[in-house]
Amino acid sequence: MAEIRLAPGLTIHYQDFNPQGSPTIVLLHGLGASGDSWQLQIPALTGEGYRVIVPDMRGFGKSTYPGGGNNPNIMAQDLICLMQLLRQEKFHLVGISLGGTVALQIVLTRPDLVKSLLITNSFAKLRPKRLSLWFFYGIRLILVHLIGIETQAKYVSNRLFPDPGQKVLREKFREQVNQSNPRGYRSTLRSLATFDVSSRVGEIQTPTLVITGGRDTVVPPASQVELAKLIPDAQHIFIQDAGHAVTVEKPDQYNPVILEFFQNYN
Repeated sequence: MAEIRLAPGLTIHYQDFNPQGSPTIVLLHGLGASGDSWQLQIPALTGEGYRVIVPDMRGFGKSTYPGGGNNPNIMAQDLICLMQLLRQEKFHLVGISLGGTVALQIVLTRPDLVKSLLITNSFAKLRPKRLSLWFFYGIRLILVHLIGIETQAKYVSNRLFPDPGQKVLREKFREQVNQSNPRGYRSTLRSLATFDVSSRVGEIQTPTLVITGGRDTVVPPASQVELAKLIPDAQHIFIQDAGHAVTVEKPDQYNPVILEFFQNYN
């Protein structure tokens, strides 16, 4: 575990696995989570010889929050700076949910840095057609602003992991969310409502794979289909019996897919 101070009040915590490995894979976590959410992917990736860098984005996990606004573009700038300080000139980039929006911003800002792009359960623009999803987003905003982050974490974890046998996953997710800076969480959540790079993702020339959990109840699969169609030559794979947290629900299906993708672009 390590950390780098990027600016006054801003220290980014990151984990660096197999630092002598090559090439490098960067894993970006979802909203409220931290780099620890990738624990089921790291052994599979390092076992194939990759170096794996897993940051906590500003305001989440052990990284600090300096105040002000927070959004995918700001986080992308943080991570570009981090990778430059770590002297990583080219790397595979993976993001889930919020991390996917940050990954899109990185590749749009600095395409020269990214060998391949893997987006999981994320979007270029979040405009669901179902009223139930708007209700879900609205309740999250109300809870995190008026009641507190712990209540919001419980609400979201129950939606992500509704099965009785997923109690451990619910508890681990709540622990990660409760580490978040409340102001940073609120600002980031608000920013996702207006995030929109749908007019720009057609510029992406980086090899791209979009992975969708077929039972995702947080980011509509239709939004993910749209994203894959907008990116030239993007591949799109469904893991049908997985939800939004596909990386921890179905690592036995997710990990072989990502390994095969990376092997094509080493």
